Amino acid sequence: MISTLVVDDDYRVAGIHAAYVAKVDGFAVVGQAHTAAEALEFTAAHAPDLMLLDLYLPDADGLSVMRRLGETEGHRPDVLAVTAARDITSVRTAIQLGAVNYLVKPFRFAALRDRLVAYRDLRARLTELEEADQEDVDGILGLLRGPALPPVPAKGHSAPTLALVRDAIRGADHDLSAAEVAALVGISRPTAQRYLAYLVQHGVVRLQLRYGSTGRPEHRYRIDR
Repeated sequence: MISTLVVDDDYRVAGIHAAYVAKVDGFAVVGQAHTAAEALEFTAAHAPDLMLLDLYLPDADGLSVMRRLGETEGHRPDVLAVTAARDITSVRTAIQLGAVNYLVKPFRFAALRDRLVAYRDLRARLTELEEADQEDVDGILGLLRGPALPPVPAKGHSAPTLALVRDAIRGADHDLSAAEVAALVGISRPTAQRYLAYLVQHGVVRLQLRYGSTGRPEHRYRIDR
C-alpha cells in the first residue's frame, strides 16, 4: 500500500480528497494536515510515501514545503500538487522541485484517480528495474502521461466515451472483458466491443485471448504498464 498524506487548509476539502484516495486500489490515507508545519511534522514522524499537497496554506505555501523536504536529510515523500494555483510560475516551480504531477482544482474523482493510478504504475515499474535503457526510460515517462488517445476519433466514436473506455481499462489492476468494461462505463456490450476494437487498432489497448477448456477463447483487454 502507498501511504498517503493529504495536505489542505480546508478541512472539508481535505476530507473529500482523502476519501477519493481511499477509493483507489493500492493507496492508504495515513493522515491529514492543514498547515505547512503540520505537513512537515507528520512527514518527519510517519514517512508517508506520497503527499497530496495544496500550494495555498495559512503559514507557508506548498512550494516552501517542497523546498524544506528537499533540504532535509530525512524522509522525502513524492509530491502530487493539488491546488487552485494556475499561474505558470507555480507550475514551473513545482515541477523543478520534483512534483510527480500537478492537478488544478476543482476536479472530479476520475482526474485524481488517473494520476494516482499512473503514479502507482510508475512506482511498480521502478521497483522492477535495476537499470534502464532508453526504451525503459521512455516507458517510465509515458506512465505519467498515460496512453494517448487517437487525436481524431473515427466517425461514430465519441471522444468522451473513448476516454471513459480507456480509463476503465487503465484503472483496473487486471485485464477486463468487454462486458466488464461496459458495466464500468455504463454502455452496452456491443458498444464497448466497438470502442475496444478501435483502441486496439490504434495501439492504446492490448487484446489478449484467454483459452478455456472448451469453446471460443475469451477476449480480454489491458494496458501495458
